[in-house]
Amino acid sequence: MRTVACTVLVVAKSPVAGLAKTRLAATIGPGAAADLAAAALLDTLDAVRAVGASAHVVALTGDLGRAERADELAEVLADFVVLAQRGDGLDERLAAAHADAAAVAPGPVLQIGMDTPQVDAELLAASAESLTGPDVGGVFGPAADGGWWALGLTDPMSAAFLLGIPMSRQDTGARTLAGLERAVGTVAHLPELTDVDTVDDLWPVAALQPAGSRFRSAVERLGPTG
Repeated sequence: MRTVACTVLVVAKSPVAGLAKTRLAATIGPGAAADLAAAALLDTLDAVRAVGASAHVVALTGDLGRAERADELAEVLADFVVLAQRGDGLDERLAAAHADAAAVAPGPVLQIGMDTPQVDAELLAASAESLTGPDVGGVFGPAADGGWWALGLTDPMSAAFLLGIPMSRQDTGARTLAGLERAVGTVAHLPELTDVDTVDDLWPVAALQPAGSRFRSAVERLGPTG
């Protein structure tokens, strides 16, 4: 297990049918979409807890009791500090999550979401190590859809720069990177990854995972989708 002087933060939404992955649900149904979201979250949590971080934190919104794979999620989340998300828009909730994670363990914070189940412990540890490099104020991981999958800050309070940035748009990544550079100066760049948002993302992401991973297995059970 690689050890890093950094908190790894996962910002997550309870995978409840009808509320999770609505774009995906329009094609495969709400239950199947929520199950894939749960599988993606579980694979992400496995990767995070395989990193020897200062703390493992999940900022969670939604009713976990109604989630798909609720029992398994509860078991895995027992290894994390779980905090409720706070704030109105996603920009507020992300900024607050960084501040709350820093209150758990002072120091840098590397934040990821639950839509990139192809991440592994090696990538996360390398990303965290980039954040702790000399003169680096932040790290940024772009997503193929124009968003981003990772954001790290040496000073988590700097996440206030996110306030007012519109989320879930094709220019969200560009706006976030520009704001990050203004806020912290030098930024280390991480590899671009594909978020799972639509049915077209399922197989390309699953193919990057090892056989037997939860998300890949769920996609294989789903079969061809188009």
